[in-house]
Amino acid sequence: MAKRHKIINDPVYGFISLDDDLLLALVDHPWLQRLRRIRQLGMTNLVYPGAQHTRFQHSVGAMHLMQTAIDTLRSKGHDIAPSEAQAALAAILLHDIGHGPFSHVLEHTLVPNADHEQISQILMRRIDKQFGGALAEAIATYQGHCRPFLHQLISSQLDVDRLDYLKRDSFFTGVAEGTIGSDRIIKMLNLANENLVVEAKGIYSIEKFLIARRLMYWQVYLHKTVIVAEKMLTQILRRARHLALDGKPPFAAPHLAYFLANDFHNEGFESDQTISNFVRLDDSDIASALKVWADSPDRILATLATAFINRRLFRIELSRQPFDEELIGERRRAVAQQMNIDEAEADYFVVGGRVTSNTYTLGTDRINIIAGGQLRDISEASDMLNLQLLGTKDQRHFLVSPKPMNY
Repeated sequence: MAKRHKIINDPVYGFISLDDDLLLALVDHPWLQRLRRIRQLGMTNLVYPGAQHTRFQHSVGAMHLMQTAIDTLRSKGHDIAPSEAQAALAAILLHDIGHGPFSHVLEHTLVPNADHEQISQILMRRIDKQFGGALAEAIATYQGHCRPFLHQLISSQLDVDRLDYLKRDSFFTGVAEGTIGSDRIIKMLNLANENLVVEAKGIYSIEKFLIARRLMYWQVYLHKTVIVAEKMLTQILRRARHLALDGKPPFAAPHLAYFLANDFHNEGFESDQTISNFVRLDDSDIASALKVWADSPDRILATLATAFINRRLFRIELSRQPFDEELIGERRRAVAQQMNIDEAEADYFVVGGRVTSNTYTLGTDRINIIAGGQLRDISEASDMLNLQLLGTKDQRHFLVSPKPMNY
């Protein structure tokens, strides 16, 4: 019987070849195929219309970069066993399998007490059981029970996850500032004491990578319009959940209704019923519900849903300092008066919070530059960047509220 072979035409890297039976089986698995129906950047297409790419595309792209990194390290004399390579490739292919609809947006709304990394591990264990234990080494690698550099390629400050999403998100949004030389960075990788390092001639590519990451956060990931849309969608789901728990469930597909009507902790994900419902969730479930909720008899849900689907987004104010509680109270009272609702209900329309960007974490999980056998952190090796500044958390407070006469 001829060996299976698949070629995926990726718009970022070109043709990606797959001929490993385990990886092919994972790509074909329904739970990974679900990621085709979850957009990588959630609400960002409301700002950059081209941002329609999916978690599936990103997962395949990250796997491609992992293979390139392994090939590079092997070419420099480092022995990586076939089983180790396969485990790393499977782990990165499945690293986002636990994402829910609209990626990070609903992570703590539909599933209040679990994040996508925890859910990914639960689903990986289930697939491992389905595959008769074939993913045992991949799960261990994902969890860090492996040679250090293999886990660093999956999760670190210079992992293939970041290398792919920066390049891919830049490509699909058209934000040129996010463009990075991922191929160049990978070709400059090496090992020192089983840890990932970057050869000295790759330092400028790393500097550009860190600058691009900082710029992409505030131009794309934490764009003010994206923040508004995310908070509005969060409030819509919060109201729908309130109605469901109050015995007045709004229309929803059965698997979405399950999460609206139940409030459980992370351990609840180990149940067959929860997993069965979760792996059916994708962006289309939320989109379909929103259109129906726009005509809901519940005025709050209808107002929020209508504004969202018609892109009549609320206003946002940003500040380096927290907003005064009295100002927030004034906004709530104004909304309550204009909509003839009580202040508790007006809370759905006035949302405060903060967002944080951290380009590089100093002191832990270092990006090490090797020159003449000596290792230096990028913050010490770079003579162009103020890495102390890049290593500082950039925090901004926001206040989201309806524009006047938006009711």
